[in-house]
Amino acid sequence: MNREWEILQIPGPTPIPPSVERAMVQPMIGHRGQKCKDLIEDIAPRLKPIFGTTGDVLVLSSSGTSALEAAVVNTTAPGDEVIVVVAGAFGDRFAKICKTYELNVHRIDVEWGRAVDTAAIEKQLQAHPDVKAVFVTHCETSTGVMHPIEEIAERVHQASDALVIVDGVSSIGGAQVDMDGSGIDLLVSGSQKAMMLPAGLAFVAVSDQAWKVIDDNPRPRFYLDLRSYKKSIDNGQTPFTPALSLLFGLQEVLRLIEEEGLQNVHERHQVMKEMTRAAFRAVNVPLLVSDEDASSTVTSVRPQTFEAEQFRKIVNQEFGLMTAGGQQHMKGEIFRIGHMGYSRPANVLQYISIIEIALKRLGHDFEQGAGTTAAQEAYLQATREMD
Repeated sequence: MNREWEILQIPGPTPIPPSVERAMVQPMIGHRGQKCKDLIEDIAPRLKPIFGTTGDVLVLSSSGTSALEAAVVNTTAPGDEVIVVVAGAFGDRFAKICKTYELNVHRIDVEWGRAVDTAAIEKQLQAHPDVKAVFVTHCETSTGVMHPIEEIAERVHQASDALVIVDGVSSIGGAQVDMDGSGIDLLVSGSQKAMMLPAGLAFVAVSDQAWKVIDDNPRPRFYLDLRSYKKSIDNGQTPFTPALSLLFGLQEVLRLIEEEGLQNVHERHQVMKEMTRAAFRAVNVPLLVSDEDASSTVTSVRPQTFEAEQFRKIVNQEFGLMTAGGQQHMKGEIFRIGHMGYSRPANVLQYISIIEIALKRLGHDFEQGAGTTAAQEAYLQATREMD
């Protein structure tokens, strides 16, 4: 299969808009010169609405995981007690990072495919009143669950002085987040998902309360020291060499988001979610996550009448459609479809049609065309409501 024919519908990395690709091949500039300062000063304030904050959004030249690690290393010291919500592979990653930095981790293990019950977090806070931070993944990419982070933040702050630290790697840019209004203290993300860029940039937004904790934290840190990034961004700089090509691309991404309108971006992701879920229900293929807990950026499917990996092989070999498999104990049990970033309802209609052909190949019993029709109806219903 010619790679140019591939249809990339995985939960990251995601397709890059052509104008962003063009922006990234601009001639290189000096990273300590005025042009770079102008670039950073243009980008910095335009990131704030996407994170739902009036505070600075720091930009690191590294992966999304580095932002998770930065959140841990800047806000905690060895021996601190923390709570980590683990409802999938990336919640588990947060817990592993905390363990690596010698924290006393209280895990809240949630069945994969379900969102956390906020009462469970309250219970843990009551049992461990010295907890310094609660770590939670907004969209658990491995399952397609979206946790109620606004409600979680409210409950945590009512019950304790702990910071609320959120992994927004696969939600920021595709789902609305009111960081300031909901009381989130650190919100981190990466560039390669709904932000429509290649991997290589990480983002960290920090509340005033979190800055007090960070400034008083005695733990040594260097490349991931958020104080250095804060000091530099105030001067239109970065503390270390920036990924300039990605910053050029980010500037164009922000233009595209502003042109569409941030609310419209969020609504588009909701429409694609509804179309995808309606289609699978119509063709009698079970979804892993309930409507209430489902993410707007990735959908997980748990087939019962055919093998997930065989399905993925057929859609890839015949049509170049790339979907993602399950992770850890769900490997081979589910497949995941990303619908975020540079993706439109037209893309959903395309991949649903392909999926129906694969289901026929696998002998799955359904009325041909039912999925496509359901996706169309979901689109029409959603657009009528928006009108």
